[in-house]
Amino acid sequence: MDDVISLSIGEPDFQTPWHIREEGINSLKKGKTWYSPNRGFAELREEIAAYYKRRFGIEYDAKKQTLVTVGGSEAIDLVFRTLLDPGDEVIIPEPSFVCYEPLTVMADGVPVIINTKNEDNFRLKASDLRAAITPKTKLLVLPFPNNPTGAIMEREDLEEIAEVIKEHNIFILSDEIYCELTYGNKNHVSIAEIDGMYERTIVVNGFSKSYAMTGWRLGYA
Repeated sequence: MDDVISLSIGEPDFQTPWHIREEGINSLKKGKTWYSPNRGFAELREEIAAYYKRRFGIEYDAKKQTLVTVGGSEAIDLVFRTLLDPGDEVIIPEPSFVCYEPLTVMADGVPVIINTKNEDNFRLKASDLRAAITPKTKLLVLPFPNNPTGAIMEREDLEEIAEVIKEHNIFILSDEIYCELTYGNKNHVSIAEIDGMYERTIVVNGFSKSYAMTGWRLGYA
């Protein structure tokens, strides 16, 4: 059927750029098939830090604040397992990536769902966030740009969210895997740019969407 829009798997409709595929081929020819460092190659982590400085003006120490993972999903899993104690609540705006809830449960956390609304352009409202917070809240998942709605949080939205976060002293997992797939005059703003959020935010990103590398399994935090 030609008139059906798929809102299932997040798979880009273009190929991995040739220069990346070519370098992969060259690496195989050179025999680069051994174990890599657990944190990822230093050169890659340095480039990740340089990208966030160039793209968002955020400075990360490549040696101490970057970690290469097996796709973005492993990064999310590691964040949950690191931060959550049994019974801690994780606030998840929906619609969103289906793995947030099961990964929360696997880490002995409790998912708390906020249903975003069409009339709000599926953006998370600070008032809804405040209403969902309890003494057990440990973490907010911020999945923007959003899959599947395409919603983008405006800077003003993030500033309001930041005030709530500071009031309640909770952490943020900012899933920015779609940050390069914005259209028109819309640009992604990382909540780590907002005053007071850098220290509370763990950014998760990767190469699957922006470079059509879903099968390469390369993410980072």
